[in-house]
This record gives sequence, C-alpha cells and structure tokens, in this order.
Amino acid sequence: MIYPKIAGTGSSLPEHVVTNAELSRRVDTTDAWIRERTGIRRRHIVDESESTCDLAERAARNALDSAGIDAGALDLIVVGTTTPDRIYPSTACRLQARLGAGECPAFDVQAVCTGFIYALGVAEKFFRAGSVRRALVVGADTHSRLLDWSDRRTCVLFGDGAGAVVLEASDAPGVMSTHLHADGRYEPLLYVKGGTPRGAGRISDGGAYTKMQGNEVFKVAVRTLRRIVDETLAANDMTKSDVDWLIPHQANIRIIEATARKLGMPMDRVIVTVEDQGNTSAASVPLALDAAVRDGRVQPGQVLLLEAFGGGFTWGSALVRY
Repeated sequence: MIYPKIAGTGSSLPEHVVTNAELSRRVDTTDAWIRERTGIRRRHIVDESESTCDLAERAARNALDSAGIDAGALDLIVVGTTTPDRIYPSTACRLQARLGAGECPAFDVQAVCTGFIYALGVAEKFFRAGSVRRALVVGADTHSRLLDWSDRRTCVLFGDGAGAVVLEASDAPGVMSTHLHADGRYEPLLYVKGGTPRGAGRISDGGAYTKMQGNEVFKVAVRTLRRIVDETLAANDMTKSDVDWLIPHQANIRIIEATARKLGMPMDRVIVTVEDQGNTSAASVPLALDAAVRDGRVQPGQVLLLEAFGGGFTWGSALVRY
C-alpha cells in the first residue's frame, strides 16, 4: 500500500500584530476577559497589500525548502481556505503559477477551520489510488477580513496565517488515516452571510461578517472532537497511550484542554499556538505542526493526532506517523 509521508513543513504569519490591549481600545473588552475565555493574547493580521495567496506562497516555499523538493516535481496542490483572493481562479491555481509548479491538478477545499484536514484527506486518497507521488497541501486564511471589528464576540478570536506540508509517497505509514465529517444543520450557529448575488450585478457582501453563537459552538465542538478521537484510534487499532502529540485546531484553549483530557494527555504533550496566533482557521493545524517540527518537539517516528472543527459544521482528524 502507498502512504503519503510528510517530507517538509512550512508556515507564514503577517508581520502586523494586534494585542488584546489594542482591541480593548476598540471594543468593550479587556486582556483578562479575552485570555480567560480563549487563551489568546495576540494575533497576526494582514495589511491592505497582503492576500491569502501571499501567505500561502511563503508557507509553501518554506515547506518545499524543508523537503528539498522543487515545485516542478509536484503532482498535486490542494489548498484549504475560506478566504480566496478571488471567486476564481482558485487560490491553488494562483499558487501553482507563482511556484512554477507546471500543470499538476490544483484546487481549493472549503471547510472553514477544518480546511487543512479536509485538504490532507483529499490528498491522501490520491496517494492511496497511486495517482500522485508528491503533493503540496496548504491551509491559508485571512479571516480578519470576515470580521466585524465592533463585535467583541468574534473580533477577538481570529488571526491570519498559512501553513503547508509537502507529502511524498512511501511504503511505510505516514498519514495513516484521515476522518472527515460534516453536519450542515448547524449552520445558524456559525456562518458568514454573504456571497454571489441572486441576479446580475456585483458581488454582495450582505453584511459579510462572521456570526457565531459561541457557547453552543463550544458544546458541539467538544462533543464531536471527543467522538473523533475514539474513531481515529479505533480505525488504527491504537490506544490513547500510542499518541505522542496532539496537534489540535487552535480555536480556544478550553476546547484544546477538553480534547487533551479525552486522550488522557498532559498539556505538555499538546502543541498550543493559540496564545500568540489566535484562531487562524484552516492555517492553525499546519502552523502548529510546523512550529513543533522546527523547534524539535516533533521527532521522526512519533505519532501525531491532528484534529479540527469548523463552520458548516465540519470536523475531521488525521493520524500521522511523522
């Protein structure tokens, strides 16, 4: 059987940083209120000149350098994003052109915060089918552009960024399994109202801001992530003790802690970046992975559990032997 194995990782964050103290001058909130409820201290925000593809390109180039692979050798590019630069072409096609990656398939996947896990799951199936030998998988979002900066329920949560992995075909398990789910009935709890108009004319923003019922989202997220932990371990005939690192979506420290408790895993075995990055949507899992690889916490041969939960609702996981 052919498995995709992670050959390189990369990331990119905007230079501009917005602290909780700065937000407290915009909306009725405090640093203590934000940290207590979310674990976030600051977040990186794009400036007017930066695009989702800019972040994706920097992360992709870092991953390619890490893997020692030229972009022309890629057989597939999949980008998880909710904030494409344009309706079309896809961010993946724009990224392909910038990298000089030839004519390989390139497309976007939209699963909000689960976008990278979905993209990884799609790429895994290409490898299992024997269709590709090398792939680039990216999670990139500029979610700050979907925020109402007067709404303290949402504007304190999100940041911008991109993370990427390069996958290579291997006979030994790398990405051992991926597990993807969705339930569209939960749309009213987390959504952005806006999109293409129902008639001729320009695109309508329709008040295109993130709307969220935070307490209800929290309850569903904790419940579904607990279930997917069991599903993932059972599918691989593993126990909780077999997992070396939990690399979760960085939405909220309380959700991360609840998932760690489900695994019986101490927080020093959980990769946490939410404090300094906030919720970077599809980018959060690969950003956390890259941070842990580059600082030496993640070592070859270790087992990683990646998981995420996002609007839709979508949720998913991947079990990876690094």
